[in-house]
Amino acid sequence: MSQTEIKNKVLNIFDSHYVGTLSTIKDNKPHSRFMTFFHDELTLMTPTSRKTHKVEDIEQNHNVHVLLGYDGEGWHDRYVEVQGHVTIDDSKETKEKLWGDQMKRWFDSPDDPNFIVLRITPDTIRLMNEGENTPETLEL
Repeated sequence: MSQTEIKNKVLNIFDSHYVGTLSTIKDNKPHSRFMTFFHDELTLMTPTSRKTHKVEDIEQNHNVHVLLGYDGEGWHDRYVEVQGHVTIDDSKETKEKLWGDQMKRWFDSPDDPNFIVLRITPDTIRLMNEGENTPETLEL
């Protein structure tokens, strides 16, 4: 499969799946939790509170792992594994772009000082369960 085909399949998964797992490192061990993901091309973004354990973990180690795309239909569900590093984005532009009414459960508004966005820049993206030759790795 060409790199363009792999990229298009990865972007298709990013476009059609919003919930996945984010794993951080705490005390030299992985810790995973479900998160909602958005994307800008291959960069993943997930909103969160500044006052969470995941932010504490990221301040100690900025490496993360994301699983996104599994439908739960069976053995052949496509999904992606993303290894990358995180930066904290608290820019007004990004927060307004991702803001939705569902976030009112946790935040007052996009201007809430605890509302931040974790921006995940991938180091490696692997497309899983896409035929006999998977995993396929997207060269970055």
